[in-house]
Amino acid sequence: MRDLFLLDPNVVFLNHGSYGACPRPVFEEYQRLQCELEREPVEFLSLERRYPELIAAARERLAAYIGAPAPDVILIPNATSAVNLVARSLDLQPGDEVVGTTLEYGGNDVLWRNLCERRGARYLEIDTRPAHAVDDLLGAFTPRTRALFVSHISSPTALRFPVEELCARARATGVLTIVDGAHAPGQIALDLEAIGADFYAGNCHKWLCSPKGAGFLYVRRDAQPLLEPLTISWDWSEDAWADRHRWSGTSDPSPQLTVPAAIDFQAAHDWHAVRTRCHELAVLAERELTELGMESLATNDDEYVQMVAVRLPPCDPEELSLRLYREHRIEVLAQDWRGQPTLRVSFQGYNDESDLDALLSALPRLV
Repeated sequence: MRDLFLLDPNVVFLNHGSYGACPRPVFEEYQRLQCELEREPVEFLSLERRYPELIAAARERLAAYIGAPAPDVILIPNATSAVNLVARSLDLQPGDEVVGTTLEYGGNDVLWRNLCERRGARYLEIDTRPAHAVDDLLGAFTPRTRALFVSHISSPTALRFPVEELCARARATGVLTIVDGAHAPGQIALDLEAIGADFYAGNCHKWLCSPKGAGFLYVRRDAQPLLEPLTISWDWSEDAWADRHRWSGTSDPSPQLTVPAAIDFQAAHDWHAVRTRCHELAVLAERELTELGMESLATNDDEYVQMVAVRLPPCDPEELSLRLYREHRIEVLAQDWRGQPTLRVSFQGYNDESDLDALLSALPRLV
């Protein structure tokens, strides 16, 4: 499968979790759509011509893939934009609270801290793990809790949270649920209606392998009136909720329109088997890295899928990441996470045991 991707063959790429990687057939469809747009931009982009039909078709394919009604899904450049859209729409008042975990994506931590500070609200970061998340997070609720924010799969630690139970229990208390699903589509099977989140933000450019610039936001029907679009433009008078969020000004929709091709690519290559093999590589990586003296961020009760994270010995993780790349041509995420140097290893269909072996050979020389 390595030949189906456009990645540099001289680089050991173990960092799919950061920006993804687009397969060659999917990228060719992306380029075809871009050329089609440039041949006749007015025909392609005009709200009176093809644009509404093109967007609707892509949205319907994606909605079926993630288990959601198409009228409850909007296409958006990425999950960060989607979380911002939701957060900025909340009518937070002084003294209100948003409960999250200490395992969230750093960019979203910045968003919630900034927003709550300006509104006079509080962002409570609860130190928990997936196995204890339901009790720990709901136990932090007070009468002023307005929203629960949690990742489906944590970016820094690669751990999977029980979002179905969290959403059901939070709804019973009247608290809105916002799930950051940036790492979920393509890495695990999704049924968003069954998950039951009020808001679910996802990326297609990561594990679904679409071009960069393709994400989505699912909003439960009864929560849709709460959402304020970041851009009000020509579609604001549309009757359908999703159509009112369809147009945000001139941009290239080709990444979003390529999502059906990414879905087709995975269907054609037995992606369940691919994911199973990648998970086996992650399990092997955890075992081998811990034998090198590194501590896994997962416990026996935690679930991870195609990524695994460990604590590194004391070091400069950014320098380690650069040296792995410059000296060994290995691309992997070493980062400082809450004062701890960590290593997150991602596996995708183009990886095999030789990639892990290269990492295991290089690390002892540098750490």
